[in-house]
Amino acid sequence: MDENLVLLTIIGMAVVTYLPRLIPLLALSGKTLPPAIVAWLRHVPPAVLAAMLLPALLFKDGELAFGSDNLFFWAAIPTFAAAILTKSLFIPVIVGMLVVIVGRLFGG
Repeated sequence: MDENLVLLTIIGMAVVTYLPRLIPLLALSGKTLPPAIVAWLRHVPPAVLAAMLLPALLFKDGELAFGSDNLFFWAAIPTFAAAILTKSLFIPVIVGMLVVIVGRLFGG
């Protein structure tokens, strides 16, 4: 492959990645957003995370999977409970890892 093509591809990917982040930053810098918009923006990261996570938890091989063979779905339940109870990031990660480890060791 031509080195110039690789370089242009990398530069193009950088522009496509950073331009959508840079434009709002430049447009909104120094401005105070209304409280309603700030409150709405607080919900964007959890909504995006849920949109990415739920299909991975609920579907296995393209079908809904609530059976005992869907380890990650069952590990998510105590992990979510730990997140709600502790309001921590570290503890739910540990709980999720432990549940998956135990499930793989004893579940087959």
